[in-house]
Amino acid sequence: MLKNKTALVTGSTSGIGLGIAKALARQGANIVMNGFGDVEGPKAELEALGVQVLYHGADMSKPADIEDMMQQAARSFGRVDVLVNNAGIQHVAPVHNFPVERWDAVIAINLTSAFHTSRLALPAMREANWGRIINVASVHGLVGSADKSAYVAAKHGIVGLTKVTALENATTGVTCNAICPGWVLTPLVQKQVDAKAAALGLSNEEATRLLLGEKEPSMQFTTPEELGELAVFFCSPAANNVRGVAWNMDGGWTAQ
Repeated sequence: MLKNKTALVTGSTSGIGLGIAKALARQGANIVMNGFGDVEGPKAELEALGVQVLYHGADMSKPADIEDMMQQAARSFGRVDVLVNNAGIQHVAPVHNFPVERWDAVIAINLTSAFHTSRLALPAMREANWGRIINVASVHGLVGSADKSAYVAAKHGIVGLTKVTALENATTGVTCNAICPGWVLTPLVQKQVDAKAAALGLSNEEATRLLLGEKEPSMQFTTPEELGELAVFFCSPAANNVRGVAWNMDGGWTAQ
């Protein structure tokens, strides 16, 4: 479905981003990877799917890095057809104790970076009259949780940016939608499970059930693979008129 198209996925060296990149690669899209940590392993996994893969280590808090990444993607593949804004960080603290520099970092990486990638990708998408912008928000783009002020603010902002981008391109072949996962068992979430187990003297399984039980009625994690298939749907002809949605995949979290 995406043969001869290019997908740029930020934060795609692991977790949700890698799951989405793999799903798009299976549909034939060449992939522009971005992120920190191990690069060669995930890059090899994507290349094994028979597509071309370019890695760019842009720091998503730096507009100049983002511009360089977008320019390199265009030089290598012509343009970015599918943009997945997934890069994100987290910091947990009450508002009155929240470090200012951590607030700035969360907003820059989780929200502002998506503005920069979108503004740079949109001209070529509009000229081609086809494009997909998929913003990975969160259930926290729809509801709040204590001690996560910066993350919740950024993800609510992503949902708003999604709606405006969709409206501005509503009469074109360019769509913009957001995915709002609940708990996904990424390395970041596993750290929260481990911390809860250590703090309460629980087994990993007991800590997992406790974490899920607090918010997610299905009592199961969403997987990166499931999120990847939703991204594929957004890229399909069936989603041509799906515009500006915040699609929650959260096991019933926001249904309560």
